[in-house]
Amino acid sequence: MIKSFKQTFLSLDLQSPRWNTAETTAKDYELRQYETAKWVSTVIRGETQKEALRQGFWKLFHYIQGKNEKEMKIDMTVPVTCLVKRGCADFKVSFFVPFEHQDSPPQPTDSDVFIEERKAAAVFVRSFSGFASTEKYAEEAEVLARILRNRGQLFHEDFFYTAGYDSPFKLFNRHNEVWYFKK
Repeated sequence: MIKSFKQTFLSLDLQSPRWNTAETTAKDYELRQYETAKWVSTVIRGETQKEALRQGFWKLFHYIQGKNEKEMKIDMTVPVTCLVKRGCADFKVSFFVPFEHQDSPPQPTDSDVFIEERKAAAVFVRSFSGFASTEKYAEEAEVLARILRNRGQLFHEDFFYTAGYDSPFKLFNRHNEVWYFKK
């Protein structure tokens, strides 16, 4: 499968999960069909979303730097996702597992880190630029939810994902997303 221009542009040569655009609706959102893929994840409990993302990122970064059963360095991928459940103080932070490790990812040696398989799914995606705070992610998620409700789209309203594509050192042309899974 050839990556679309948008996929290539967003990932800046970092691997990302495969998807096809199922539907585009003006500038409001797009509907993507993601393929089944493995992700390395960790759940951070009882922290703010910002702190959970920071702690989760470093746990996963240690995994790709060799804190795994094969002591193997693994390339960074995008996006870094964070599962946000309404009314819950647990946040699941995840990195996509590169394609060369999808069949058999090295097992984590940190008991808080795990490999999960996300099944193929249709996902409503809203993109935005700038530095994304937890408040900005929540605001964009609410905008997307309102648009989807107004258009009669059915989606899982009890959770959403944040998706960040950029290093904190990138100052311009930043890309962020919020995702709701279609019912």
